[in-house]
Amino acid sequence: MTRAELVVVANRLPVDRDDDGGWRPSPGGLVAALEPVMRRADGAWVGWPGRADMEVEPFDFDGVRLVPVTLSAQDVAEYYEGFSNDTIWPLYHDVIAAPRYRREWWNSYVQVNKRFADAAVAVAAKNATVWVQDYQLQLVPQLIRERRPDLTIGYFHHIPFPAYGLFSQLPWRRQVLEGLLGADVIGFQRTADAGNFARAVRRQLRYETRASGIRVPRAEGSSRVALAKAFPISIDAASYVELAQREDIKARAREIREELGNPEKILLGVDRLDYTKGIRHRMKAFGELLSEDRLDVERATLVQVASPSRERVAAYVQLRDEIELMVGRVNGTYDTMEHTAIRYLHQAFPREEMVALYLAADVMLVTALRDGMNLVAKEYVACRTDNRGVLLLSEFTGAADELGTAIRVNPHDIEGLKDAIMRAVDMPSAEQSRRMRAMRKKVQEHDVQAWSRDFLDALAHAGKAAAS
Repeated sequence: MTRAELVVVANRLPVDRDDDGGWRPSPGGLVAALEPVMRRADGAWVGWPGRADMEVEPFDFDGVRLVPVTLSAQDVAEYYEGFSNDTIWPLYHDVIAAPRYRREWWNSYVQVNKRFADAAVAVAAKNATVWVQDYQLQLVPQLIRERRPDLTIGYFHHIPFPAYGLFSQLPWRRQVLEGLLGADVIGFQRTADAGNFARAVRRQLRYETRASGIRVPRAEGSSRVALAKAFPISIDAASYVELAQREDIKARAREIREELGNPEKILLGVDRLDYTKGIRHRMKAFGELLSEDRLDVERATLVQVASPSRERVAAYVQLRDEIELMVGRVNGTYDTMEHTAIRYLHQAFPREEMVALYLAADVMLVTALRDGMNLVAKEYVACRTDNRGVLLLSEFTGAADELGTAIRVNPHDIEGLKDAIMRAVDMPSAEQSRRMRAMRKKVQEHDVQAWSRDFLDALAHAGKAAAS
């Protein structure tokens, strides 16, 4: 098997299985960012094909070597749905839902992480670079280092890293920290996340931390420095701008407004159906604005796209029931024959339809209770080539650090959220333009290609420092 100079290790391969047994590229900013780099570097991508018990030999797709890792149905239940999404996800998102600590889930997580590490080691050329992605694979950096100390190893954490008081609840906290510190560069979405990680390392492992460098002892008595810092991720901004300028998509945006009864203002929420996204909070605020006659359904409609997510996890089943009950109550009270208060769509849409929705929406509501970044906010901004529209953005998202001219909100403050919605609805066009121009400049200058370039440059410097 040909060895790769750059190996990406992620929970999922960048492809989905077709109904006819072939493969199609899966959507996502990470794929868009890394594919060109991987083609140039004869890269390989290690990941799960997406279905339990699917055994597939390594294959080439669109110029990239894909190395499938097989997961059994039990692996999916324990490593993925269990430890990754019912332990780590809620713990790292400020315990919005209660995490569950089960030893059999942890044991499965360890075994699956070893399988991913073995696959990466087998395909990596001598002195290659390996880039591990996200919370499902936190043990992989150290597992790779133990097997292949010649490799330069990076890790990027796409979700928040919690404050020490929360992280310390994890029974396997030391093992997770040691796993992450196997990397030469550990990237986070926000400076605060990198700080939380460094504090956890100091408290738990007693390692020396200075600025963004953490001194990690080696077995033979020497030490090396691991870099832990923020590399905020972004989107493929140019592709969204291109779509937003297509005449057929502009026409679809006008059609959407017609289908909604041509309200004066369309408010839009786009999320995975997840308890971290603050969907209930925005619906509560919108419902109260209607009940107080500050808004009415002729003037404003809320469109909520909530794509299906983790439908076998109990907390998500309960969340869907609660949201659908809330939608029914609001619509039952305030709908007219011509207008709907909340248009709720529990489904996923292709990118073209999403861009049309972004163009149709006057106000984008991003009210996440905790979010590593929230790329929807950046997608909306990129699409607004007319420099119109208002972004209302939770201060608990990574995007809030970058998009400084959005209307910032604390989604837990329902009164403040209601006032912010009214401010967005009533914002003059000149102020909309001033705010949107500043945000669009940021998103276009710091796109996903710049993100991957910044991270890989830091990794290259770390590799040279380690070799010298």
